[in-house]
Amino acid sequence: MKPTYPITAIDPGTHESAIITFDGSSVTDAAILKNDELLSLVRNQIGTGYAIEMIASYGMPVGREVFETCLLIGRLQEAIHKCLGTSRLVYRRDIKIWLCGTSRAKDANVTQALKDKYGVPGTKANPGMLYGIKSHLWSALAVADYALNNPE
Repeated sequence: MKPTYPITAIDPGTHESAIITFDGSSVTDAAILKNDELLSLVRNQIGTGYAIEMIASYGMPVGREVFETCLLIGRLQEAIHKCLGTSRLVYRRDIKIWLCGTSRAKDANVTQALKDKYGVPGTKANPGMLYGIKSHLWSALAVADYALNNPE
């Protein structure tokens, strides 16, 4: 059964992260924030369901940025739980299989699958449902779509 509530999804990054609130038919909030701003925002929201993209290396070497992002994910989970919210971790590989049917999909394939599913963003004069979604917000939207359609 699909959740009926909006979900707030986060695509964490080393210095900035994308956050989006989506209910399956509309985006109510979307932003790319510095990580300290994101943590402050999360700490001030009570009872919100979150999905956070989790990192996995699948055998490949990783660097400092990956470990810093992992630390941010832990800080986000702690902040969410302290504010009585719930969170779940979503792996990129699962998102790619869900939206594209293969784990070998690239970011462009995931973005195109979201556009195919929900429509093109549109223009300022003729905005679509995804108007304003850009850059890392596509990844956050993919996390939200997966979490809404694949409940734990």
